[in-house]
Amino acid sequence: MTIRHKVLIIDDEPQIRRLINAALSRANYATVEAENARDALEKLRTERPDVSLLDLGLPDRDGLELVPLFKQKSDTTLIIVSARDATEEKVAALDLGADDYLTKPFDTDELLARVRVVLRNRMTKGGGVPSVRAGNVEVDLLNHVVRKAGQEVHLTPKEYAVLAQLAQFPGRVITHGQIMKEVWPKEHEHHVEYLRVLIRTLRQKLEDDPQRPQIIGNELGIGYRLRFSSELTDG
Repeated sequence: MTIRHKVLIIDDEPQIRRLINAALSRANYATVEAENARDALEKLRTERPDVSLLDLGLPDRDGLELVPLFKQKSDTTLIIVSARDATEEKVAALDLGADDYLTKPFDTDELLARVRVVLRNRMTKGGGVPSVRAGNVEVDLLNHVVRKAGQEVHLTPKEYAVLAQLAQFPGRVITHGQIMKEVWPKEHEHHVEYLRVLIRTLRQKLEDDPQRPQIIGNELGIGYRLRFSSELTDG
């Protein structure tokens, strides 16, 4: 029997909830709805959703305040779905623990693709991801080996550390701050240019066309994501 993943939709606009509900239901997800923060926290406790879609503009509480609460109180995977498109809002949500951020208005196919990605990450998180394929690149996290078209690629320790950060959560945006804290812990607040230079060298080594990167995607002003093979085929 196919397992139906449960998705909690949190939005104060009924038409948005109906739109998302219809798209998820067609894709065979079970859905639960909440129209405010209080209802969302109660549904989080009673329904135990696999994925939560959270609007930030709730009537009784700012959605950003809910992000750490959701991560503390449950193991739900959290996608922000909000009309707030400022870079600082996106960075704040991701740094607080959100797993992804989708800006309104959105395409329902993209929403479903984001849900598929976070569910794949969720299913592999418990046992770790042994290896990830992105195009013709394989990142073997168990053995610390990177191959392109079957040939081992030499990376510096910091290059590998950044790539491994992205590969642990393929398809998910990892913010500049999150990467910098791991790779340059003493300098992460002021030297994002270190990361930009390193990403350029990684693309030179891994991308077929570094000027048109397909593997390491850039979320402008926010961070980077590794676009792994099944994400590329899912659309």
